[in-house]
Amino acid sequence: MTAQDRSRRLSHALLDREAADGGRIPRAPVEIVRAPGRVNLIGEHTDYNEGFVLPAAIDLEIWMALRPLPGRMVELTSLDLGETAAFGLDQLAPHDGRPGGWIDYVAGVAWALQEAGLPVRAFRGVLDSTVPVGSGLSSSAALEMAGARALLDPSAESPTAAVLASLGQRAENRYVGVNCGIMDQYASVNGRAGHAMLLDCRSLEARHVPLPRGIAIVACHTGSTRRLEASQYNSRRADCEEGVRMLAERIPGIRSLRDLDEATLDEHRGLLPNGIARRCQHVVQENARVMQTLDALQANDLGTVGRLFAASHASLRDLYEVVSPELDAMVDIASAVPGVVATRMTGAGFGGCTVNLVSEDAVDTLRNTVLDQYPARTGLTPAVYVTQAVDGAGWLEPPRGGWESVA
Repeated sequence: MTAQDRSRRLSHALLDREAADGGRIPRAPVEIVRAPGRVNLIGEHTDYNEGFVLPAAIDLEIWMALRPLPGRMVELTSLDLGETAAFGLDQLAPHDGRPGGWIDYVAGVAWALQEAGLPVRAFRGVLDSTVPVGSGLSSSAALEMAGARALLDPSAESPTAAVLASLGQRAENRYVGVNCGIMDQYASVNGRAGHAMLLDCRSLEARHVPLPRGIAIVACHTGSTRRLEASQYNSRRADCEEGVRMLAERIPGIRSLRDLDEATLDEHRGLLPNGIARRCQHVVQENARVMQTLDALQANDLGTVGRLFAASHASLRDLYEVVSPELDAMVDIASAVPGVVATRMTGAGFGGCTVNLVSEDAVDTLRNTVLDQYPARTGLTPAVYVTQAVDGAGWLEPPRGGWESVA
């Protein structure tokens, strides 16, 4: 579906929703906003440790059509789910541990924006998504960044990409209750077409890195989804924080695992319980792999990229323990396909997707091999997404008032 077709579909759905309400709402121009999901090439579980990551915004996206409303209510209809949900901008508070729903990612951003003193507005909207939920391709961050674009008053000064990403992270940490890092939101809001993005998660400095020509980014969904709130994601973060606390008693100046190199960790490994030591080892080595991958991409050394992806996957399996049997099977199948130059799990783990760098002439072979072999090995139905790197969140057309993209 083209951007114009999706825009028309959403606009018609919004008009239908308004007609069902009797047309009582004053009419403003329909606005269309989009925000991409992301695939992380390498740098897994390093973002919340103030490390380095190398994601790319991809053309699996959330789209939203909206009209501003008078008053202080936000109403959204998900076309995928056939659900309508609403919240009041003046009645928002972080969760108390109770389970929430998809609307909480938008409500959480509204809460975080207002906490930061930024003006927000009421609106009615409909949304559509091509980002598979629970896939590790960051549907939540895409929803947060689309929501931020819709909520912010276009007549006000535009926040920077770093500010929007930080507020999206705060919403997910404090309102939704997932202790994620900042990578997903930053990639969604600050992507660039044809590029990955090297992000320093401490300084929030970002650098766009051209992707190799003739190479496609293919995400293979295992058919096994996960809910981060119910997963061990938060416990992995706690392990890293405990490791830093214990090491800081002996190593002055340690603020995060970003401050360690492998030699220093090896020297003090005896201070740590074995499980925590393995978590720390993965993060320290993964930070190094990100920078090595950057050098290899710039040199067009795809063989080294493949070896680094394989080392990352093995570390996530053996040290960080977030690789499921389904993810292992998908990587094993892809590794045997000629033309697949690099493959590994991507995202938080516990299910979801693998990321594959594939010669363009081998994409069909990879797809056919996965669809043929994976169900027999796992009993699950996979999905294969051939993606491209795209620009970050923004408006299809700037809304009246001329509010521009910060990406």
